[in-house]
Amino acid sequence: MLTVIATIRAKPGTELRAKEILTSLVKPTRQEAGCIGYDLHVRADQPGTFVFYENWASEAALEAHLKTPHVQKALSTMGPFLAGEPDIGRFEMISKPAASAR
Repeated sequence: MLTVIATIRAKPGTELRAKEILTSLVKPTRQEAGCIGYDLHVRADQPGTFVFYENWASEAALEAHLKTPHVQKALSTMGPFLAGEPDIGRFEMISKPAASAR
């Protein structure tokens, strides 16, 4: 399993539009083959800081996701609302999942 944590910061005054664009990714992404989990969060003390927490069955599933029309559309429209480059990290779990997560 591959985990992705992506932090996206919106320019001040564009938080609502950024939230709309990012939220539009959730439903279609959750329906993709290989998507185990795809959740969008907003930092409670910084309403312009968004974090995607994603789990993918494989690197190939993630690469396919990045090529989907909904991701490409979001990437092409998000630029003016970004306060810098997104911070995207790819992680592999090294501990065993909790018993309740099975």
